[in-house]
Amino acid sequence: MADMKALSEFLQKGKAKEVKELTQQAVDEGMGPEEILDQGLLPGMNVIGVKFKNNEVFVPEVLIAARAMNAGMEILKPLLAAGNVQSRGTVVIGTVKGDLHDIGKNLVGMMMKGKGLNVIDLGTDVAPKRFVEEAVANNANIIACSALLTTTMKGMEQVVKAVKEANLQEKIKVMIGGAPVTESFKNTIGADRYTPDAATAAEVALELCQSA
Repeated sequence: MADMKALSEFLQKGKAKEVKELTQQAVDEGMGPEEILDQGLLPGMNVIGVKFKNNEVFVPEVLIAARAMNAGMEILKPLLAAGNVQSRGTVVIGTVKGDLHDIGKNLVGMMMKGKGLNVIDLGTDVAPKRFVEEAVANNANIIACSALLTTTMKGMEQVVKAVKEANLQEKIKVMIGGAPVTESFKNTIGADRYTPDAATAAEVALELCQSA
């Protein structure tokens, strides 16, 4: 029987080939895709998230673990879709207009996927209107905005306004983050949540989706 503890450990070490093989073995042995996800892949990514938060691993290790997770997900995705397995929630993520930085955003997206969330990545330089349109089109619970420049932080306020103008503030929560962003800035612009790092962002996103 495929060993889920070993699957989690391979993922943490970033061994994509082994993750793929063990995921396939579990499927071939009749394990359900949700079970493989919940007992093997997600626990592995959670360990990486905690270690990243505690500065025990760094960006390269997270990227390698995420690549291994994706190798397993390639096998599980079509099975999860076919079985109509409920997503734990959907997040539309992007870097705000005028800002082309994406490393932080990509890390947050990976951590959110590692929590089993459906992540729609809009890339960088995203206009407020597009955040809202994509959130509506994908029935998203959350819009997550990133900014690395103090000059582009204003874009986050425009996203919050766009959500309110569309009368969606009850349905769609706005999360913000990035190096210059603070809790007091979140309060000033009326966003729902600010998180200081990728691992916390993923935890908060899951929390918001589950309480939706």
